[in-house]
Amino acid sequence: MSFYDKLETRSADERAGDLARDLPAQIARARALSGYADSLASVDPAAITTVADLAALPVLRKSEIGQAQATNAPLGGFASHDTSAFAHIFQSPGPIYEPGGVDHDWWRMGRFLNACGIGTGDIVQNCFGYHLTPAGMIFENGARAVGAAVLPAGTGQTELQARAAHDIGVTAYAGTPDYLKVILDKAAEMNLPLSITKAAVGGGALFPSLRQEYADRGITCLQCYATADLGNIAYESPAMEGLIIDEGVIVEIVTPGTGDPVEPGQVGEVVVTTLNPDYPLIRFATGDLSAILPGQSPCGRTNTRIKGWMGRADQTTKIKGMFVRPEQVAEFVRRYDDVTRARVIATRENEMDIMTVQIETTNTDANTYDGALRDILKLKARIELHAPNSLPNDGKVIDDQRTYD
Repeated sequence: MSFYDKLETRSADERAGDLARDLPAQIARARALSGYADSLASVDPAAITTVADLAALPVLRKSEIGQAQATNAPLGGFASHDTSAFAHIFQSPGPIYEPGGVDHDWWRMGRFLNACGIGTGDIVQNCFGYHLTPAGMIFENGARAVGAAVLPAGTGQTELQARAAHDIGVTAYAGTPDYLKVILDKAAEMNLPLSITKAAVGGGALFPSLRQEYADRGITCLQCYATADLGNIAYESPAMEGLIIDEGVIVEIVTPGTGDPVEPGQVGEVVVTTLNPDYPLIRFATGDLSAILPGQSPCGRTNTRIKGWMGRADQTTKIKGMFVRPEQVAEFVRRYDDVTRARVIATRENEMDIMTVQIETTNTDANTYDGALRDILKLKARIELHAPNSLPNDGKVIDDQRTYD
């Protein structure tokens, strides 16, 4: 077995010693930035040397970064350099702007791709988006770190993607879990044999049935957990027993809304502290739910594992790799005088995410709302019309009915 570096197999004592050295320096970097002027002003960096010590610090939420960027554009005072020192500036919904680099595996995705067996000699069909959002560049940067070539495919144009995968001899796929199946099915329809044997996926849940379908087609599919702000947080190894926390971040599982650590094994919100000196996010609340798994991975990597993505701490959810938020649903309702309520339902059919929007209205023409839903939610939806006051009175705006077992 080939490890990415020696950090992956450190002993508990070695990891704790390195953290005691690196964490105070990172807190000191953050404390010097204007974005942390209030929250870390009274903190002594030398006193923060362990994961447990972090619990005394406030949680940083994405909304706070957005507010800071509105008055201190473009990065809100949370980056250690000005924009000229970064290779890219990305935009995420909000909008929120994040910096990005292209050297020294800046996003730490190489570690995951190495665990997938991707390296020199591989050609990776990168089907993550390259426009505005960072996912495409995150995975391209990782592919470069492990010596693989990249087909920068992005999203859509499936026939061209299938043709390119065949013609070039693509050996590995990177993208959302669902889209690989779309490419495979299209290639089969076009009678184009493909050489893909490895898949590195993220941006949505990898359902066991879909993973098995890929395995039946000779493709080993592993998943990572990453965000636009933080890069890679945790990743699967061939053992497929939980997600191993990346060596460049510190993960806490806390009670949603409080920042208080939960007991080991309990489900809570994922809070991450980065060790990236360029963009030192301290106790950044992801809004995602997970839990710590006991023990170590049988693959030989020794860092703590998490169970994986287990939903959202709020009602925000990912559908087809895109976040859908309650605020977006509220914006849709405000556009129409005849709409009293709306509810998004997330389900699965034929290994694909399906989004249904239920609308309370006196209108009988569902086509009235199609354009606005595409504009606001950024996804195609099935539309169901319901009489006023007929939807469940349970406070749910987004109902994720998919199962993750």
